[in-house]
Amino acid sequence: MDTSSTIKKKTLDVQEKIRQNKEKQKVLRKLEKVVPAFLLLCAGFSVITTAGILFTLLKEAIGFFGVVPLNEFFFNTSWRPWSGSFGVLPLITGTLLITLIAILVALPLGIAAAIFLSEYASARVRKMIKPTLEVLAGIPTVVYGFFALTFVTPVLEKLIPDLQIFNALSAGIVVGIMIIPMVASLSEDAMNAVPNSLREGAMAMGSTKFEVAMKVVLPAAFSGVVASIVLAISRAIGETMIVTIAAGQSPNFTFDPTMSIQTLTAFIVQGTSGDTTYGSTIYYSVYAVGITLFVFTLAMNLLAQYIARRFREEY
Repeated sequence: MDTSSTIKKKTLDVQEKIRQNKEKQKVLRKLEKVVPAFLLLCAGFSVITTAGILFTLLKEAIGFFGVVPLNEFFFNTSWRPWSGSFGVLPLITGTLLITLIAILVALPLGIAAAIFLSEYASARVRKMIKPTLEVLAGIPTVVYGFFALTFVTPVLEKLIPDLQIFNALSAGIVVGIMIIPMVASLSEDAMNAVPNSLREGAMAMGSTKFEVAMKVVLPAAFSGVVASIVLAISRAIGETMIVTIAAGQSPNFTFDPTMSIQTLTAFIVQGTSGDTTYGSTIYYSVYAVGITLFVFTLAMNLLAQYIARRFREEY
């Protein structure tokens, strides 16, 4: 009797567990139907946001280009919106000048830091240096701006007496310092993805560590390194506070880094101040400049994706 009761009890327990599992499976099946839709919504959120931003920019910019012809906007070398002159070339050249200086600073330092972290640093040193390097990315850009104005500019004035207080050189240097972590971190990740067998093979053939880094690892990680550089360029193009504080608000059509300039983002800050009347041509010009900046950033991101796909190495 005891054995029969025990077997009956175990059978009931097994049946109960089967019933519970079936109920769980029903719940999981319902979740399986809901989760893909939720994930699709999450994935599409950025696309919807981008489309909304583009729609807003186009809607307001159309009103501007109805007053100011496209050829005047893109080819006129005078940007004096409060005087009725809307030539965006000075803002574009100012943005490109800041970006060029920033890349000249960030590229050698960032790549050198990535090579050191990937090929020379021990695990302990890497754990110390990489987080410290990435702290630079967390510093507010307004702090960088005042650093450029109150420290970098006075230092440069001792070397370049004709340097203006607000200038492209100090702003570009500090923007370059700001994007060093992006270049270094992404490039180091790309270099770490290179198989050790390539390093070991090169070392076995008599190559030095430096030769391995420069002639084996760096070419193998080329797509990731170039993508990091292009993304850093996009970041430099879109920088706002540093150039607003340190580069000034003088839209000069020049490539002289010692002069005060104005970038696309700096004008957007100026144009959205309380002095701008809603519905005026100056108000709509903010959106025209914004869509120009959007096109620049989009082009850089598309270029980064193309390079990453074109030169990707698979091991």
